[in-house]
Formats: sequence, C-alpha cells, structure tokens
Amino acid sequence: MNLPLEGKVAVVTGGSRGIGAAIVERLAKDGADVAFNYSNSKQRADQIVAKVAGLGRKAIAYKADQGSAADVQNFIKSAHADLGRIDILVNSAGVFITGHVGDQDADLASFDRQIDINIKGVVSAVRAVTPLMSDGGRIVSIGTTGAERIPFQGAADYVATKAAIAAYTRGWSRDLGPRDITVNIIQPGAINTEMNPEDAGHADALRALTSLGRYGQPQDIAAAVAFLVGPEAGYITGSTLNVDGGQIA
Repeated sequence: MNLPLEGKVAVVTGGSRGIGAAIVERLAKDGADVAFNYSNSKQRADQIVAKVAGLGRKAIAYKADQGSAADVQNFIKSAHADLGRIDILVNSAGVFITGHVGDQDADLASFDRQIDINIKGVVSAVRAVTPLMSDGGRIVSIGTTGAERIPFQGAADYVATKAAIAAYTRGWSRDLGPRDITVNIIQPGAINTEMNPEDAGHADALRALTSLGRYGQPQDIAAAVAFLVGPEAGYITGSTLNVDGGQIA
C-alpha cells in the first residue's frame, strides 16, 4: 500500500466538519497521524477520531477556539508534545459572514470575530508551529476564489480575510524557504458543505459560474491538500491553487 505520508504528523485546524474533516481523513489514509481542533461539537470530533483509528492511524482532537490566539498556541504546543513532531499544518478553520457595506444594522462584532478566526487564527497557528515544525515541512491554508473574483454582493469582509491569507502565504514562503518549508494556499470554489450546500437556493447560480456545471465535494479539496503536503510537491511554494470546477466569474 502506498502511504506517502507514513511517519508524518499533521495538524489541521477546524478538523471536525466539512472540508477540515475530509482533510483529516485523507491525510490519515495517506499514512499521517493527525491532530485537529474543534470549537463546539465533541461528538463530531470523536467520530473523526474513530474514523482515523479505523484507518490504523492516530488522531487527537483538542477543544480550542480558533479565534483565540492563546487557544491556538496551546493547541499547537499540545499536539507537538502528544505526537512528538509536526510536519504538516493545514489551516482549514474559518467562518463565512456576509453583509453589505452600507448596512447600518450590520453586526460589527460578528465581522470582528470573522477577522479573529480567518486571519488572526491562521497567523497564530503559523507563528506557533514555525519553531516546532520539522525542516522540509508543509503549510497549506484554505482560502476562497472570492479573493480574486466576487460574483455577488455582500462578501467583501469575508473575501478580504481570505485575500489576506493569500498575501501572507506568499510572504511566509519567503520567510520559511531557507528551511525548505513550503507554504501554499488552496482556493475552493463552490464546495458542498453545511456552509454552502449544493441544494441551497443559490446553488444553481453558483453552478452556472463553473465550467463543469456542478459543485465540488470536500474530498476534492482534501485531494489537493494531500498533493501539496506530499513528497511530489516539494518545489511548489508561495502558490495559489484554485479548485473551483473552472469558475468563470
């Protein structure tokens, strides 16, 4: 059996649901032991741990608020202590909050929370993992195609948080290149998750923007992550990979 990540340890933020859960499972299938955090649903986290155990790998779930720098730092340090090393970091945790810039009734606290999770949470994770990660490690963040093209109103705050991570990715690739640590970002298009289900009212409009005419699945993103953290992607860094079914707008 080909296990390209055998002997590696991966840390995945937001690994109990959606794209994050698919990433945890795929990395375990490829041979990695995995640590991940969750915010609320211990039951879901335990189900993922059990799935990974069924694959013959180890998984540990940690309750940690991705919007708290202290929680993120403690999660990373605990994962390193419990699993002995960190070779891979995947920043998957995120929230999606929309609102028109002219809305006088907008919940500004929610937008601040989005910045705390989508930007500060990623920055905290990378800063915490950098001194602990093995040379030759891999860092991948999950962004959005909206960072490049926005097909609907009200998404500016959300896509701005993801555009910030795309810029950080390019900068971090420079900082960490001397240690042979690669840093990349995957930008999904319409992916079937609880946040954006393929049977939602707006789904047909999003499908129409793609060349393939359909939604992607979380496993499509997980496959892209598996490639970027694997042994064949060692010369790819500072790059953006769009996984969007050929989104045209």
